Amino acid sequence: MPTVMHLGPYRLFFYANDRAEPVHVHVEREASNAKFWLGPVRLARNNGFRPIELGRIERLVSDHEDGIAEAWHDYFGD
Repeated sequence: MPTVMHLGPYRLFFYANDRAEPVHVHVEREASNAKFWLGPVRLARNNGFRPIELGRIERLVSDHEDGIAEAWHDYFGD
């Protein structure tokens, strides 16, 4: 489960077996987690984050989208 980065209380990561899916990132904080597709950034699923916090997380993912995508391609060799 490679960690891409930490942004405040959030850990952004992907699973080693995510290769077959389009580029995305998982975000977790404590017991809450979400998944965001990239290009464009959009919510794929949410488990526990409130709507206001999801908006904040989506902005963070958007702000770091290039770095997240680069980490994805570096890891998976795409």
